[in-house]
Amino acid sequence: MHEDILEEIKKGNRDAFRHLYDEYAGYAIRTAKAITRNDELAKDAVQEAFIRVYRNISSYDSTLSFGAWFYRILVNECNRLLSKEKKVVPTDTSLMEGNPKLTEHSEEGVSDLYGIIQHLADLYRIPLLLKYIKGFSEKEIADILNLNQNTVKSRLFNGRNLLREQLSLMEMEGN
Repeated sequence: MHEDILEEIKKGNRDAFRHLYDEYAGYAIRTAKAITRNDELAKDAVQEAFIRVYRNISSYDSTLSFGAWFYRILVNECNRLLSKEKKVVPTDTSLMEGNPKLTEHSEEGVSDLYGIIQHLADLYRIPLLLKYIKGFSEKEIADILNLNQNTVKSRLFNGRNLLREQLSLMEMEGN
């Protein structure tokens, strides 16, 4: 399916690009919000990422996952905008809404978990979001973040441990 659309985009078909945009925009904005913690920066990052995709579609290697290639561009764009901003912004839990992977959990629990994730260092937060919210494999995350796969595994392991510690503290405070 994507191969046909991508070929049409390479030929300059704007309708094909619009179709691709419609398919990826929702996930992209939620991912960008999770990384930047800011609605406006997220929108800017998504817009710039799609512009880069359109301009560089001819360099896309069709043997690789388009999703991983796209999210690598998006993550890089988020990081570029964050480095320009250099400020911390309040947490936005709205991107958890409508995520089918989280519907089995209570809203309050998801909000607490998301709040903890948002306070983790980017080193752990971004791989955790890509793995558990976006569903990427460790190899895809390594490609997206331009890291060794073992580094990704280590960051996921350490990030989960930090989450576990914070959840234990919250549970103890609640009793």
